[in-house]
Amino acid sequence: MSKETQSSPRPVAIVADGHFYVGPELCRQFAQRGFNLVVGNASDELASELRGLGAEVEIVPQVQDLSDPQNSDLLVERALTKFGKIDSAVMFSGQIVTGRFVNSSLEDLRSVLVGCVEAPYNFMKAVVPKMTPQGQGQVLVITSASAARPTPGAPLYSAARAGASMLVKNVADEVARTGVQVNAVGTNFMDFPAFLKASGATDPEVRAKIESQVPMRRLGTMSEFAAFCMAFLDGSSRFTTGQFVAYAGGWA
Repeated sequence: MSKETQSSPRPVAIVADGHFYVGPELCRQFAQRGFNLVVGNASDELASELRGLGAEVEIVPQVQDLSDPQNSDLLVERALTKFGKIDSAVMFSGQIVTGRFVNSSLEDLRSVLVGCVEAPYNFMKAVVPKMTPQGQGQVLVITSASAARPTPGAPLYSAARAGASMLVKNVADEVARTGVQVNAVGTNFMDFPAFLKASGATDPEVRAKIESQVPMRRLGTMSEFAAFCMAFLDGSSRFTTGQFVAYAGGWA
């Protein structure tokens, strides 16, 4: 093994998308905890910030579509080539399809399954077999709190997310004896631009109405969500696997 591919003395994490949603905050959390990183789609500015925190960073561009199995494979390949191992891996995906079930089409169902089920399948298929020979590893799939309860206006999305969360549980059960942990966290009512735009919460009155639906009466932040995810990723807790946890201010 060449010098470049010798196993990193620091733990190594894959963040499948460092550009969108909670990706940048997850990267910061990892770097602050002493990880080296393989990050999909990260900006030069984020990479520079992470290196300033002491992390070695390998950026993999144009891999945001995890429904293409080649993208997950490429993330894993780059991690093993650069660092020689993978200790933690986290992904999120999924396109929201809204509307009543009675008005839906088979095309709608197939569309939501690609992003919500096939993408996590591809990511776990790429990562988990590389971790099991190590006898340890942590995988976190970020899904949706809609997996935990019926969600008016998004029945296909809710059902697909539930399918992904059950897939996580099954993978976790299959590999638990190897020491590899696989868990899922599902969100709703998060304060980030795409949710605000999609829900109309850029309007203060609409936002107030949406927040009234959340038992905690506010939206969740990316920084607190990333900190929560670290319990499943930073190696500090190795006795939890096959779990789905809703992160939605008490909504689920």
